Amino acid sequence: MIHHISIPAEDPRHVATVLAELWNGCVIPFQPNSGGYALGSYVAFARDRQGTAIEVYPLGTELIPGRGTDQADSRHNQAQSRFTATHAAVSVPASREQVEIIARREGWRVLHCTRGLRSSNEYFEVLEFWIENRLMIELLTPEMSQQYTNFLNPAKLEGFGLVK
Repeated sequence: MIHHISIPAEDPRHVATVLAELWNGCVIPFQPNSGGYALGSYVAFARDRQGTAIEVYPLGTELIPGRGTDQADSRHNQAQSRFTATHAAVSVPASREQVEIIARREGWRVLHCTRGLRSSNEYFEVLEFWIENRLMIELLTPEMSQQYTNFLNPAKLEGFGLVK
């Protein structure tokens, strides 16, 4: 189980606010404790029993290892790309329609997609939700979340011959 992830954003507070809205959650300012790095970061909390959260850092923030017994630190990279391979599948209580309304309001791309094994007609659906039109989060409505967990059931994966 993943409890939290971090992502970069051009407007961390706004992005955290939108993510919290999708969860019916809340946002708090986030000032990591190692040397006060990454000022201007925020955390969107789902307000669930698992502590699910997404930390949103300013675009260009790079987490770097501390030295010796020091915690992680960060630095700013002026030459960062606007895009990244980092993404996550995130369950939300919102409906597909609610997600699409929020995406339209923000001017962000959202696309309903099917993932899976086309040859066996086994699949699950996701909503590609493009934060700031540069970072993809796959959102799963309650129905899509059920499809996802059914598809990724270990016994089913073994039946597909994908896991031994």
